[in-house]
Amino acid sequence: MRQMSTYDLMESFRNANQWLGASALSFASYPLFSMLPNPAFQWMSAWGQVTERTFQRMVAKPDWGIRTFTCEDGKDHLVNIETVVSRPFGDLIHFQVSGREEQPRKVLLVAPMSGHYATLLRSTVKSLLVNCEVYVTDWHNARDIPVSEGKFDVEDYTLYLVDFMKALGPEVNVVAVCQPAPLALAATAYLAEIEPDAQPSTLTLIGGPVDPDAAATDVTDFGRRVTMGQLEEMMIQRVGFLHKGVGRLVYPGLLQLASFISMNGERHSKAFTDQILRVAQGEASDNDAHNRFYDEYLAVMDMTAEFYLSTVERIFKGLEIAQNRFVVDGHRVDIGKITDVAVKTVEGGKDDISAPGQCVAALDLCTGLPDSMKASYIEPEAGHYGIFAGRSWRNNIRPLVLDFIDANAGRHKPGKPANRNAAAG
Repeated sequence: MRQMSTYDLMESFRNANQWLGASALSFASYPLFSMLPNPAFQWMSAWGQVTERTFQRMVAKPDWGIRTFTCEDGKDHLVNIETVVSRPFGDLIHFQVSGREEQPRKVLLVAPMSGHYATLLRSTVKSLLVNCEVYVTDWHNARDIPVSEGKFDVEDYTLYLVDFMKALGPEVNVVAVCQPAPLALAATAYLAEIEPDAQPSTLTLIGGPVDPDAAATDVTDFGRRVTMGQLEEMMIQRVGFLHKGVGRLVYPGLLQLASFISMNGERHSKAFTDQILRVAQGEASDNDAHNRFYDEYLAVMDMTAEFYLSTVERIFKGLEIAQNRFVVDGHRVDIGKITDVAVKTVEGGKDDISAPGQCVAALDLCTGLPDSMKASYIEPEAGHYGIFAGRSWRNNIRPLVLDFIDANAGRHKPGKPANRNAAAG
């Protein structure tokens, strides 16, 4: 009950702050006060508007906001989001562009389960829709999943990826962003051993902690400093009575958000202070740069306790992927068994979450691949978000990823014998 009470207390705190913002906005916007030229009312109204929106977004799943797409024919085509595979903890969805011929490139974008919704990759999806069939892993908020659905840890996550890859077939090109990079690598290796005909055509890993010890960051240092017992005591709570997942042990999204913000507290504080000033001066808008970013950044979801704890224990502390001794469903996965899937890594030179060196370590683990099927790239000036969104992604990284996909298209086909020369090397 202690954990459940703490969970409800956090939600009450969030709700109270949203109410305070709404009350300040309503009070300062009362028509009578317009007769009094007092800037205090403008400041109160601006503070209330920003505060209400900030705390309101924390519990709302953002919309993808991709409703139409302009194709080469110059016409706007509707974009329909179709569910290809539906599972309790996450779905495989397809962005189907109505009236457009099916594109030759089939891309599975593996979204991270690290506090934010898959909509964090909205701009990535939009950039790939130009000439790809885009599929995305749409993970569910753990607080909305009944306890009766069972557990969900890193092994279950990996098996979900295996099922999604099998559903899309061997012509799919997997692009894993951040947290799922090591698990996407493990899922590919698992298929290489269990069902080789279902392996993807290519695997691109973007800014993921394949070997967290390769380069230290605040994230890896934190994982080293605390024990699993301390993590469980500090971070894990039970979902309260307001949600379908009542009683489920989770790492709450609000607690995750507090951790995110604390890593760059001064920058976030300045961003909100500046936004209040812009609102007070009438220079802000509903879809300005601040709101576009923070509407997404503040929208957080709970993750299951077992997923969070097993990620820290097995990926960061135990280095099971980095040392090639990861076990899935009782089967020890051998990453060296990947012989037919071209692998590319992408890192950001200024990534302070998954520093350069952590992701490229995947290539050393792929001992069964020849160098001709391996590639790596570092975007010198990109931070963590820049390697999958923004200018660096659009102008530099995306073209390289698509060139890599095209260069290795059709390399793996069902029934094709394994690459014996590569395996021998």
